[in-house]
Formats: sequence, C-alpha cells, structure tokens
Amino acid sequence: MRGDLVESLHLGHLIVLNADGTTYLSKGSPELAFYPRSAVKSLQASAMLKAGLTVSDEELAIVCASHSGSQNHIDLVTAMLTKRNIPLSAMKNATDKPLGEKEKISWGDKPGTQLTQNCSGKHAGMLITCQQNGWDMNTYLEMEHPLQIAIKNEIELLAAEKLAASTFDGCGAPLFAISLTGFAKAISALVKSNDPIYKQIVTACTKYPELVAGEGRLTTRLMQAVPGLFMKEGAEGVQVCALSDGRVIAMKIIDGSWRPVAPIMMEIFKRWAVQMPDESVKIYGGASVIGEVIANI
Repeated sequence: MRGDLVESLHLGHLIVLNADGTTYLSKGSPELAFYPRSAVKSLQASAMLKAGLTVSDEELAIVCASHSGSQNHIDLVTAMLTKRNIPLSAMKNATDKPLGEKEKISWGDKPGTQLTQNCSGKHAGMLITCQQNGWDMNTYLEMEHPLQIAIKNEIELLAAEKLAASTFDGCGAPLFAISLTGFAKAISALVKSNDPIYKQIVTACTKYPELVAGEGRLTTRLMQAVPGLFMKEGAEGVQVCALSDGRVIAMKIIDGSWRPVAPIMMEIFKRWAVQMPDESVKIYGGASVIGEVIANI
C-alpha cells in the first residue's frame, strides 16, 4: 500500500500446517509442483548423513546453508575439505561472488569463486560423503550418481510423494520438484522426528543460524530471535520455517520477490501468538512512512 491505494501485488502459494500435520491455512495452489531451490538443503543433508557423512554441528550447519560468503564461511568450508585431504579443485559448484550484501561490497571487483558461492558448504558435504563411501568425486553432480539417487529417495520419503520433475540448480547440483504441501510435510517430519539424524540437522541449524545464512539476513535474524525456529530460504521467493512442535509455514512467491515473505510470517505468527521481531516492510514518502506491505491471507 502507498497511501490508500494498492501500488503493487505479489501473488504466491502458501501452505501452513498444524503440529499434527493438518492444514491450518492454504492459499493459491500448494498442490502444484515447484522447485524448492536451496530451501531443500536440510533434506539433501539428511541423505548425506544417512549415507554415513560424519561432520561437526558447525560443519553440518554450513552444509545446510546458503551462506553470505563471509570470511568465517569461506574458512569453514576450506577447513572441512583440507582436513579430509580433499583438494579445493574437486568442487564442481558454480562460481559466484558472496551472497550477502556487506560481503559482496567487501569483495569488490574480484571475480567470484566456488568458495564464496553460497552453496559451497553443501558441495563440501557432498564431496566428503563421496569420499567416505568410496564414490566417484568427479561425477558427484550427475543425476544418476549414488549420492544424488540417495537425495532423491530421501526427499520422496519425507515428502511422502513422488518427484514431479528434475533439473539442475544454479550451483549445478540436481534439483527435484515436489508439491509445496509435500515439502511442508517433509520439513514438519524433520523437526518433529526423534531420529538422531534429523535431530542433528535441526540442532546444528538452530545452534548456528549465523552459518545457515549470515549476519543481517532474515533467516539468521529470526532463528536467533524465535526460540526453536528452524528456517531456510530458497531462490525465487521460496521460504520455509518450522516451530519445534511441527507447525510449518511454506511459501513460494510467484514473482520471486522477497518483499512479502516477512509480512506473511508476521501475520501467521501473530495468529499463533508466537512472539516475533517487527519485520514489517514500510513504504516511504520521503522520510515519512506512508504505507506498508500487507499480508492478505
């Protein structure tokens, strides 16, 4: 809203689940297949752990991350590979500058690298998983590689549905399409489970939210502020968050915008009486607030 008029409209698909898995709120068409992008990294990590990946909580957090590319992020990924005698040249992810705004400015005009690319932690985890299983590291991003088959099977298991399509993500890793509802059910199952593997993922991410995203980013801010909140974003307006009791919010903003994400979360948390910082998106006329992004749900 700018003044009294609707200036812009962001459309999307939304599914909100109660703790018992029943639907609390549904908008748009959450039954349609979509690509969860990086929001699916916890499920990819789960497949790696089931395949024998052994990492610390800090390492696991960055395996699940779309990190900002800070020096701490770069150093952690480098150390993960170095101490296991895996050369950095084994990484097959795309090159990119840091994702975080501050980090990108600090990086300057230097070309992007595989380490600064936000998925480097995931790729390090994939390489370590391959090493520990004796799988070929040169082909770990191929759709029929044992690692990627394990990831596909894990997503189908947790979502309780078959994949609708497959392609490749921006980092180069295989990417699988499921319904938004199936994705929400998968995350709910993850956070509610007593399985040590799933508990390790949730513990790692909630313990180290600054590794899962980065300083100043919404995912990190909210996981630091809301006790027990598990949260992950994905490219093109994908967001999922879950409370420890299994309540889940999953959304896909159709135009890929991030602007409506926080207002939607604020509105649902308000209905749940869950305390959340003020993440409202204000609209300005000069220095004065004259409007706001409103969640019409």
